[in-house]
Amino acid sequence: MEPIEDLDVLDEERVRQREVDGEADEDLDRVKHGYDATAGDKQVYIETYGCQMNVNDSGIVASVLEESGYGLTREQAEADVVLLNTCAIRENAERKIRVRLSMLRSEKEKRDGELMLGVLGCMAERLREKLLEQEDLVDVVVGPDAYRDLPQLLYEADATGQAAVNVELSKQETYEDIQPVRYDSNGVSAYVSIMRGCDNMCTFCVVPFTRGREESRPVTTILSEVSQLVEEGYKEVTLLGQNVNSYHYTDESGTSVSFAELVDRVSRVSTELRVRYSTSHPKDCTDDLLTVHRDRPNVCNYIHLPVQHGNTEVLDRMRRTYTREEYLALTERAKELCPGVSLSTDLIAGFCGETEAQHEDTLSLMEAVRYDHAYMFKYSERPQTYAARKYEDDVPADTKQRRLEEIIELQNQHAKESNEAEIGRVHTVLVEGPSKKSDEQFFGRADTNKGVVFDREDYEKGDYVRVRIDDCTSSTLLGTALEQTTLEEAARTDSITTEPAMA
Repeated sequence: MEPIEDLDVLDEERVRQREVDGEADEDLDRVKHGYDATAGDKQVYIETYGCQMNVNDSGIVASVLEESGYGLTREQAEADVVLLNTCAIRENAERKIRVRLSMLRSEKEKRDGELMLGVLGCMAERLREKLLEQEDLVDVVVGPDAYRDLPQLLYEADATGQAAVNVELSKQETYEDIQPVRYDSNGVSAYVSIMRGCDNMCTFCVVPFTRGREESRPVTTILSEVSQLVEEGYKEVTLLGQNVNSYHYTDESGTSVSFAELVDRVSRVSTELRVRYSTSHPKDCTDDLLTVHRDRPNVCNYIHLPVQHGNTEVLDRMRRTYTREEYLALTERAKELCPGVSLSTDLIAGFCGETEAQHEDTLSLMEAVRYDHAYMFKYSERPQTYAARKYEDDVPADTKQRRLEEIIELQNQHAKESNEAEIGRVHTVLVEGPSKKSDEQFFGRADTNKGVVFDREDYEKGDYVRVRIDDCTSSTLLGTALEQTTLEEAARTDSITTEPAMA
């Protein structure tokens, strides 16, 4: 694959300079993260927008604030401080946050200014000048590497009446010593951050400019956090990072630990702990990692491999560093080494210069791989990215929408067919809690990450249950519970077996 231009050095230098200067899901749902009111002169209410990494970051913020004596409340009306932990990956997310800030600003005026507002995370870093100077919306603006300073910044803003800011990016900050508060948790599954930042410089992505360079967390602190979660009764962890499979760390003995080795070590903390991870980059998905999936029964047989597009020329413009053929070879290798593996992906419709034939290549790649799940978006230009600076966003909006709808329609078809193929099989399901539609049913996930609903009977949250699949929708498997089990028992009898479906 021929490079478009040799601009990696330019973009990396831009990120380094932003660090020196201290700058550096289309319809995302807001997650209301709250707590029971605890001791503290001031109560804080946190809302999180965007990805799993932001959810984990809000847990870090909550831990930092609790340590400083703040109370954490579930009710916005009780809050003295409202913090929005934000996402800047897609334009729609920023629009939602701006609307939310306007509503909160009105609430602040009703309270005669006795409410502090803060913006945290990616949007804080990228839009601090507009938030502070042009729009005068907030009291504190805190970037993703400055959460330790939040108590001091809140104090300064309260004491002086002036906005307080820290959006400086760091090459060292991994919050390795902070145990996140697991608020809004089901008590069964938890996120564990293993690294921060990204070095990939995809042309459409703003993450390197809002979260900085890659920095891997020490192995010992990761294993310690996972061990603590097991002691607290958690049954599943998801290892988090912008690109987890580029994780690398040299431990105290001088041993270099790869992501494959880390996943193996985490899986050995407890044989009854399921291990997942997100998000990975296809260029770093190695045979060593696939072998860990194959050999460790509690490493889930599910891999998220964001392809972004099905045409090699577009992938080149995106600077994804692999061709269509290389990606397809990787998915075939994954299926070869890990029989029954479930694959999911990210897809972008209407990237700069995309032709109709190139769009058809995305559809044909989907046909070849047949994903179980996909996150699908229209391209939206993000400021500061290479694509925004060098490419023209020239695909008409209605064409983007039509192409996205075609991608969604095909993915729904594939997901439905994949789920129909599950009928008659038995999966080991980790019970996460009641189904959204009925308290008389439980919802859980199979090893392959597919959602399963079944009658709750005498089972409890956190149980592993063997469930026979009887029916399905395009998004959910419907089944009958057979018996409680353990991961070790499931590994001995195979986690997926075939039995006759119910009539």
